[in-house]
Amino acid sequence: MEITLHLKRLGKKKVKNFPFTLAETPKNLEELLIGCVKNQVEAFNKKRLEVNVIGFLSPSEIQDQAASGKVDFGDLANKDLANEQEAIDNVLIAFKDGLFLVFIDDEEITDLQTPLQLTSESVIAFIRMTFLVGSYW
Repeated sequence: MEITLHLKRLGKKKVKNFPFTLAETPKNLEELLIGCVKNQVEAFNKKRLEVNVIGFLSPSEIQDQAASGKVDFGDLANKDLANEQEAIDNVLIAFKDGLFLVFIDDEEITDLQTPLQLTSESVIAFIRMTFLVGSYW
């Protein structure tokens, strides 16, 4: 199933939008979160296993990376793979603890077992909640 994800952090104006493909249509929020995590863990691990054969950047790659603010060769120092089950457990706990909010078609979903009626036009927004850090002195 093809959906559109919107990622937002509180205090930031930039919203990242990108199309996202799930293997099957989720029936509730828990299945949606698990599907998203599985997809991202697979992409993360695949990137860790890739071998960068070409050790230089073309001028167009340099311009593209410069537009985002960082030019690098894409080498990764950390080759550790993500554990899928740990990532699933973490996202479910993070949702229960209120570390992020989920909106589907501008309606907040607050329960993991809430039934979903997703279509290809559905817009799913994840808003990461950030907390103030510091001391009072």
